[in-house]
Amino acid sequence: MLLTLVGLVLFLVAGAVGDEHNHIYNERDEVVLWMNTIGPYRNRQETYPYFSLPFCRGPKTTIEHTHETLGEALQGIELQYSGIDIRFKVDVPKSPICSISTDQSVLNRLKDAINDQYWYQMYLDDLLIWSEVGELSKTKEPYIWTHKSFDIFYHGNQIVKVTLSNSELVPLKLGGTVGFTYSVKWYASDIAFENRYDQYLDFMFFRHRIHWFSIFNSFMMVLFLVALVFMILLKTLRRDYARYNKEDGLTDLDRELGDEYGWKQVHGDVFRQPDHPALLSSLVGTGAHVALVSCVVLFLALTNRLYTERGGFVSIAIFVFAATAPVNGLIGGSLYAQMSGKRWIRQFLLGSTLLPLLFCSVAFLVNLIAVYYHTSRAIPFLTMLAVTAIVLFVIIPLNLVGTVLGRNLCGQANYPCRVHAVPRPIPEKKWFMEPFFLILLAGILPFGSIFIELYFIFTSFWAYKIYFVFGFTLLVFLLLIAVTSSVTAVGTYFLLNSEDYRWQWTSFLSGASISVYAYQYSLYYFIFKTKMSGLFQTTFFFSYMALFCICLGITCGAIGYLAASRFVRKIYSTVKVD
Repeated sequence: MLLTLVGLVLFLVAGAVGDEHNHIYNERDEVVLWMNTIGPYRNRQETYPYFSLPFCRGPKTTIEHTHETLGEALQGIELQYSGIDIRFKVDVPKSPICSISTDQSVLNRLKDAINDQYWYQMYLDDLLIWSEVGELSKTKEPYIWTHKSFDIFYHGNQIVKVTLSNSELVPLKLGGTVGFTYSVKWYASDIAFENRYDQYLDFMFFRHRIHWFSIFNSFMMVLFLVALVFMILLKTLRRDYARYNKEDGLTDLDRELGDEYGWKQVHGDVFRQPDHPALLSSLVGTGAHVALVSCVVLFLALTNRLYTERGGFVSIAIFVFAATAPVNGLIGGSLYAQMSGKRWIRQFLLGSTLLPLLFCSVAFLVNLIAVYYHTSRAIPFLTMLAVTAIVLFVIIPLNLVGTVLGRNLCGQANYPCRVHAVPRPIPEKKWFMEPFFLILLAGILPFGSIFIELYFIFTSFWAYKIYFVFGFTLLVFLLLIAVTSSVTAVGTYFLLNSEDYRWQWTSFLSGASISVYAYQYSLYYFIFKTKMSGLFQTTFFFSYMALFCICLGITCGAIGYLAASRFVRKIYSTVKVD
């Protein structure tokens, strides 16, 4: 049954790995020109259906096929047939498309679109085409482009390039008529089909020297940090072990009169159940799940060029997230069992719905504003039902399987130290050893290892660039894991050495604190790197940046906790305790 449901998810997102069409044409076959969305240039996500403006369709009304994937719907891709008749290898001289009458309503809407620098997007054989509605004259009078000239390049029986040239600027006047025309020219090309998307990729921007330098800088920082952590901890722990082994030969009276301090003194409390174990284990399971999904999706994007398919990245991410749901339950369920948690069903439900509810909450807020503004970003009702079905009938059952396996296979704690019945009082310590300070400090280095890459990712999502250097992203993510693990281990050592055994939440929040710095950087990016404006675009930006930063925080928090947990088990398994 579960395999059938996973197959259903694969069917829903099938557009992620291959279009229904094979991109092969015979002479005079129809080549469909899709009109997608239109919106202000400065607000990339504020898009509307193309025909929401008073444009007209071409005379051709029949069409052989149409297809929309789940990823397309979630990304606001809304394809509408242009009505323009284009045939493979058939040149078309200047021909009429349609005409509109410019009454006061039409005139005002077109003027507003031109004043706001509206651009529209089209697809021809999955190739992107952008163009602007019109221009303002030197006297600020609006002019509209009326002629579209398509130059289409083919290699064999496949289309490899499309360019659009606008001409014939016409002033907008009340009570007039505006006629739209088009022409098509076909050219043979040497461009291979597999390289046809290279025309959209900004190699100079993404492979700039600073990008390579940031990767090298992060890599060197990781090497230095890991070596420093290893040297400090090796030297410090060796000294601690020598001191503790010496104390093992003392009598109880000598030990009480001696100057005892350090992490060994809390061996009877270090594995004590933390506060809110169900929430902590659910967060760790969710973070580990997101980390795995990120690695798999980045690897698939690196090897399959997902950016060439409409909605491909989102679609494959949904499928991988659903298919790997048992990982969430396996880690979260086993961790909760090790913490001697009794309400495992509550923990299972919390872990399986935590991230979907978070996504739905943000999407619901943005969707309300999108519906009010009638933008294409409004998620259709059937798409909501499809996502809900995936959560209810795929993610939750698979998470349950993982939880049951985790509790039964990995639920035994096997702590190296016994937990005392009475909690040990936590002594006063210096302010810089307080968990709050350690948490804030721990996020600086992990953020420093990724903030250059964040700039490239933000520019791709919020501006008009296609992100394709997924090898960089995967490498940076692996470096982030190494930095977060090292920093959290050091912070945990300092906390335990101050005889504070509350390391579980401290280690998680230490890793998660990167989200604070990432969100602050997004605020800087919004103010100084964009010209976004308006309620919808601003809400969209800060809502989804908050969602991104929360997911980043949960992921790094889980990495930090798992690294600290391994570190704690390691150091306490090598000392002698009564």
